[in-house]
Amino acid sequence: MALIAPRVTAGLPADDARNLARSLQDSDDITVFVDGTVHRLPDQARDAVVDLLARLSRGETVTVSSVEEMLTTSQAAELAGISHTYLRNMTDRGEIPVEYRGTHRRIRQAAIIAWLETQKRKQAEATIEDDSRDGPGNDAPGG
Repeated sequence: MALIAPRVTAGLPADDARNLARSLQDSDDITVFVDGTVHRLPDQARDAVVDLLARLSRGETVTVSSVEEMLTTSQAAELAGISHTYLRNMTDRGEIPVEYRGTHRRIRQAAIIAWLETQKRKQAEATIEDDSRDGPGNDAPGG
C-alpha cells in the first residue's frame, strides 16, 4: 500500500468545537450537501465522518490521508484476468506502470482498473467499427 499525501487541519476554535460537540451528541444521522444536493452517507462513510467531526469537536488537530492498494503481479494479473507472464511483459514494455520494492514488482490497483477500462473502450470502438463496416443489408453471407 502507498500512503497518499495527508491533509492536516488545525483544531477548531473553542466555541466552534463546543457547538460541534453539542450537535454530535446522541446523533448518528449525518447528511451532507454537495452542490445543494442532499446525500445520506453509507454507514462506513458516516462512521469516518463522525469520527473526524468528534475529533475536531475536541479541538484536536486532524490529519486525513488515504492508502492506495498496491498489488503483487499475481494479484494484478488475477484482477485483470490475464496471465502473470503477460502482465510482467506489459510492465516491461511500460504499458502498465510498476514500482519496485527491492526486486519485487508492485502495481497500483488503480493502474489495473484504468487498463481494464481502456481495454473495454477499445473493444467497444472495434465493435462499432465492425458494425459500420458491415453496413445495412450485409447480415447474410453471399448476399
